Amino acid sequence: MNKRIVELAVQARKHFPKTETSDEYWVFDEEKFTELILQECSKVILKWKKEPFPFDEDLAVQLIHEHFGFEVPHKHIKVIKI
Repeated sequence: MNKRIVELAVQARKHFPKTETSDEYWVFDEEKFTELILQECSKVILKWKKEPFPFDEDLAVQLIHEHFGFEVPHKHIKVIKI
């Protein structure tokens, strides 16, 4: 798994300390993880907002996939080298 995704997953955990009736435990917060992924994607796209070349959805998809270390999923998406 991509290192950044692992970092975000770790940030999405909630810690519950040991109490008189239960041991210490961690819970994965799916809502927080989703929020963190969306924030990360927004950062990737906004980074390119002021560039002088045209920015389109295909490029946004490519940038997000590259950021997280995945291949672009669809053959019809244009590949633009930056």
